Amino acid sequence: MNRATCSLSKRNGGPGMTAPSDMNSRIINQFAGFFSVYCLVAAAIAAVYTGEDPVSVLKDWGRIMTTPGPLVTDYIRIGSLPAALINTGACGGAMHYFMKHLPGESHGNTLAGFFLVVAHCFYGLNFLNMWPCFAAPFLYMWIRKIDFKQNLHVCMFATSFAPFISELLFRYTLGSYYQLGKVRVTSEGLFLTIIFTLMLAFVVPAILPGARAWHKGYNLYNGGLAFGLFGFLVYNFMYRTMDALPPSVLRLDNALYESVGRSYQGFATVFFLVLFLSCIMTGLHLNGGHAHGYHTLLTDTGYQSNFASKYGMPLCLINLGIYGLIFLLYVTLIIWFTPGAGFTGPTIGVVIASLTFTAMGQHPRNIWPILAGYMVFYWACTVIFILSGRGMAWSLSTQGYINGAAFATGLCPICGRYGKRAGLAAGMMCAALCTGTSALHGGLVLYNGGFTDGITAMLLLPILEHYLPVARERMDYIVLNPRDSMAMIDSSKPKGRRELPDED
Repeated sequence: MNRATCSLSKRNGGPGMTAPSDMNSRIINQFAGFFSVYCLVAAAIAAVYTGEDPVSVLKDWGRIMTTPGPLVTDYIRIGSLPAALINTGACGGAMHYFMKHLPGESHGNTLAGFFLVVAHCFYGLNFLNMWPCFAAPFLYMWIRKIDFKQNLHVCMFATSFAPFISELLFRYTLGSYYQLGKVRVTSEGLFLTIIFTLMLAFVVPAILPGARAWHKGYNLYNGGLAFGLFGFLVYNFMYRTMDALPPSVLRLDNALYESVGRSYQGFATVFFLVLFLSCIMTGLHLNGGHAHGYHTLLTDTGYQSNFASKYGMPLCLINLGIYGLIFLLYVTLIIWFTPGAGFTGPTIGVVIASLTFTAMGQHPRNIWPILAGYMVFYWACTVIFILSGRGMAWSLSTQGYINGAAFATGLCPICGRYGKRAGLAAGMMCAALCTGTSALHGGLVLYNGGFTDGITAMLLLPILEHYLPVARERMDYIVLNPRDSMAMIDSSKPKGRRELPDED
């Protein structure tokens, strides 16, 4: 980055750099395009690696798109490794198309939305069920004359409800008559899908601003709390009130996947090492061949912070790469030393999901206490189980706990503002909650980790504010820019389009 184009500013407790938004937008769009192509190239390599022919891979992808996918459905098991990568590349490529061709600039939330879309392409989201959810907020924006590009992230976040679409299309109206592998779309199911999509169009934009008030900006996965509660309502009506057969995770016998122990650890490790090292080297190159300014980024609290605008995307790419290597190391170590899941589809997906807010508040310094909290919780439970003479029913590498740890890092603003001990407590509380919250919405909301984060923040914050009021008072001067939140914004004010009132 050319430092001459940056100006020093003070915000969020320290000096930073205000980066030109057009340059950030170009880098964000280019990264999205690169990642999508990277996944498609990796799919071709994976097909050779697994010995599958192109026709089989396409059939596997078709099965992924026509199979219900509540949490946690492993798309590598339902389809195959190359098919899951094609699904990711195709969905990412579609998002890149909108990012590049809609008029306006991409921003940090756009990148966050992109990460959440491609991450869940390994479990629960596919090139078919994402479109009704993605299109729903566009309908709202068209009616209200709100800028499309500035709010593209809302469309991306809305894909959290993709499992509802698959359920309504392929299983809900069939009940016990549903059979895996036999695709049947009923007129009732199609009608319910349309109704649900229209409901999303007007509910999603309304509930995002309110959710931030509940957790006061301490949960970066703002949509997780809002969507989890809405999903809880819809799920209970659809299945409890209507006395329908609850959704279950489908497991296909996959001999190839079983032969590798349901863990493509070698392939996934190389995949991520190349990705993260490329991000670091690209960031260094764009930053003038050095990491000047990254130390300042690491001192940021992460609370209501936009790293992209404050420090520039070159430093965010460095942060993404270093952060990704640290989380990859964490996942690798817990898989090595505790019994549980390996590098499954959901595991690969949550490594990507862990990167979501590396341009919006997450960095290694404010997330390690949360990961440590997971470990402390595990060791404490181990001692309790041993003293009570019982065996442990779970470990750090149980799939639910791997997923939970990735999303728990969204509570990093708590660590940044209240200190490492608060971050440790947040990690322990998330670990205690993470495997129970998905039952509230039947696994039909993909952002269950963000839902857990929101509940944790609502429980922990009153305690922290009571015993540590100084931290709250010291930060009261910060005013959140709507662009730094997950709610709808319209800062560009294009001709002929109205602006939403400031949610603050």
